Amino acid sequence: MTASPTARPAASIEQIRACFPALERRHNGTPVAYFDGPGGTQVPRAVADAVTDYLLHHNANTHWAYPTSIETDAALAAARAALADFLGGRPDEIVFGANMTTLTFHAGRALGRRWSPGDEIVVTELDHHANVDPWRRLAREHNLEIRAVRFHAETGQLDMQALAAAIGPRTKLLAIGAASNALGTINDVRRAADLAHAAGALVFVDAVHYAPHELVDVAALGADLLACSAYKFYGPHVGVLWGRQALLEELDVPKLAPAPAHAPDRLETGTQNHEGIVGAGAAVDFLASLGAASAGADQTPRRDRLAAAFAMLHARGRELITRLWSGLREVPGVTVYGPPPDAPRTPTIAFSLRGTSPEEVSRALAERAVFASSGDFYATTAVARLGHAADGVVRAGCACYTTADEVDRLIDGVRELARRPA
Repeated sequence: MTASPTARPAASIEQIRACFPALERRHNGTPVAYFDGPGGTQVPRAVADAVTDYLLHHNANTHWAYPTSIETDAALAAARAALADFLGGRPDEIVFGANMTTLTFHAGRALGRRWSPGDEIVVTELDHHANVDPWRRLAREHNLEIRAVRFHAETGQLDMQALAAAIGPRTKLLAIGAASNALGTINDVRRAADLAHAAGALVFVDAVHYAPHELVDVAALGADLLACSAYKFYGPHVGVLWGRQALLEELDVPKLAPAPAHAPDRLETGTQNHEGIVGAGAAVDFLASLGAASAGADQTPRRDRLAAAFAMLHARGRELITRLWSGLREVPGVTVYGPPPDAPRTPTIAFSLRGTSPEEVSRALAERAVFASSGDFYATTAVARLGHAADGVVRAGCACYTTADEVDRLIDGVRELARRPA
């Protein structure tokens, strides 16, 4: 997007960091550097304020004739509109739920009622198991077949030839992650979706790790259903499912008889987490605020502001992951996994240190106030393919508030650990 002559520059890293109270925390006398964003980002003050304001001043159930209920209806509608802008869909295509995993099980059971024994579902070894195990469970319940597509362990990239071979005339669904939460790999979802659609199959996209780093466009991806989680992009613990409106209308989902029969409400069982939904909408608005915007920002479409913000965040993320990748590769005994910085990827890296368990690395970094995770992160098959089924890997993810100095602190911490006597 081209900035107008009156446009303000994108938010600086200092301005972004000032929005996050968590960055004031110190551990062992040192400011904390949070590299645990792939497991859940920190929350800006604006999001927490939106949640608090709703709970303290507007808290009510929906669809009644008194002010707080009317205000709740309006707040939920506004959040649905915000998430529609965030994903490139329509408000009546946005479903809220407890989390991505629960929504996937819910949608999967509805889809399974349409299929027959012997029909096939294609999954990938690169995916978080939230986009694998719901489909495996469905296969057991309906006598379906699962075809699992391998990835190249040396590059962290999906084997597209194997994917094409796995899709056939009985394929009913391709379940694919837009980005690997363990390795940072960004998959060519559109190419995969075209293969699936050519065979008459639906496409379910796990965008949980993708959505914080790349602006989702459901049409460009070729998705039929797409799920993400607000707590990965600076919001509360709420899951979001986008689906083509016609598909949402026809899914055979379980619901209470008096509950709405129209989409998207028909997929939202019970009373929802209103404050979480409000916070999710606020997280989208926070992200939109980071891009270049004209003096009349309220007149600039939110989708355009999001596009500008994500362009800025992508450029910063590329610089940070290049620095992190290069620095870690220089440390003796360190192995990094996944695509190189110049390949499609998020600013998330997995690595191991010879002779030191990932948990020990994580604990040692924490002593230096560098918070990074260890394990398999539910990408169990992918991490096992890397040869780390028993102990996992270390994962470090850069977020909008990450600085180059923090990256250097992480690298220095690993380097110091590598120098310790065995």
